[in-house]
Amino acid sequence: MAGMRFPKRYVIVILTFICTFVCYVERVGFSIAYTAAADAAGVNQSSKGTILSTFYYGYACSQVPGGWAAQRIGGRRVLLFSFLLWSLTCALVPLNPYQVKTLVVARLLVGVAQGFIFPSIHTILAQWVPLHERSRSVSLTTSGMYLGAAAGMLFLPSLVKFRGPQSVFSVEAILGAIWSVLWLKYGSDPSRSDYPIPKMTPSGYGESLLPTKWGLQKMKVDTGGGLVRAAKIPWKRIFLSLPVWAIVVNNFTFHYALYVLMSWLPTYFEQGLHLSLQDMGSSKMLPYLNMFIFSNIGGVVADHLITRRILSVTRTRKCLNTVGFFVASFALMALPIFRTSGGAVFCSSVSLGFLALGRAGFAVNHMDIAPRYAGIVMGVSNTAGTLAGIIGVGLTGQLLEAAKTAHLDLSSPESWRLVFFIPGYLCIFSSIGFLLFSTGEKIFD
Repeated sequence: MAGMRFPKRYVIVILTFICTFVCYVERVGFSIAYTAAADAAGVNQSSKGTILSTFYYGYACSQVPGGWAAQRIGGRRVLLFSFLLWSLTCALVPLNPYQVKTLVVARLLVGVAQGFIFPSIHTILAQWVPLHERSRSVSLTTSGMYLGAAAGMLFLPSLVKFRGPQSVFSVEAILGAIWSVLWLKYGSDPSRSDYPIPKMTPSGYGESLLPTKWGLQKMKVDTGGGLVRAAKIPWKRIFLSLPVWAIVVNNFTFHYALYVLMSWLPTYFEQGLHLSLQDMGSSKMLPYLNMFIFSNIGGVVADHLITRRILSVTRTRKCLNTVGFFVASFALMALPIFRTSGGAVFCSSVSLGFLALGRAGFAVNHMDIAPRYAGIVMGVSNTAGTLAGIIGVGLTGQLLEAAKTAHLDLSSPESWRLVFFIPGYLCIFSSIGFLLFSTGEKIFD
């Protein structure tokens, strides 16, 4: 990899892509493995929702600290530490649905470790990638999540069937260890010669972020060649900024829909439609494969619109975010209407695919408005996204348990209607907020 002739920043983007791939193999893998173990043990839906949502409590706690740590000591080190921590946890903790306390502690620890990952990635990409490549670089990196989820849905149910739920943890630990070795060997902070080359001159274009190390952002000053200490993080301005809140709200909505589907689709297929995941073949991976495809389409389209000056950065972000979220909202609300495997896979594929398209709007916007503090803003918005996981995954379990209490069978569409209507309405609300308050201009120097 080191001998390849393409720029080092491409190596970094590929490695961060693999990073998100492995992380989502782990997340989908736990849902599949735990669902199988819990159903075999007779665990009720509300208790399942509690365990499935535990991860997000730890994940929420470490988002902002993760952005701060990446800003202070460098995203490369923080990313390596987080991977080693969650991989070791997967390797050492047994999957036993009767050992509730052990599972809760383990999922909290994995959540805390993975909470450092995305703020670190955004800090790393802000250092390595120039603005005219950001949309497709961020989209490629984050699309690893969806390809990882697709791979997990395709292969892990069979692994559970033939090797048992615990085998999933072993595979996840091995994947985490392999990535850690690759990152240790090929990951690095940018040197002076690696700095992104400015391509454009309008506001927000062509800034070159220098590596952050031990709290200092060092850069040469043309007039004297001295070193300038970076300004303090503007916490108050970040938390009071409407464009930041536009990102935060859309991040919440995106992850509410994603985490509900990721955690509960196995249950919906198995109990809502009476379909065996093992018997569904490759169709069960299509929703996440669609996310992978549409995420990269969104990134390429956004960069094309910006670099060709067809639309401004602001209009590009708003356009892709609005199209993605509005189409996703209708597909989500149509999901419980379809009672066949093909209809459910189609609706979930459309909803997740267009949500991924919308990431070329709100998700890249961190770097537009605050390139120097991309990891911090990402930490703030991803905290909201994580709260969505806590609320959405737990609430879904309660809604399904309430439906059973009301003598509704989980195979009835009425049991699942609210589960999918809530994220559908959230998509409409948040996309309107993004239209009103977001901007593509740099507002934090």
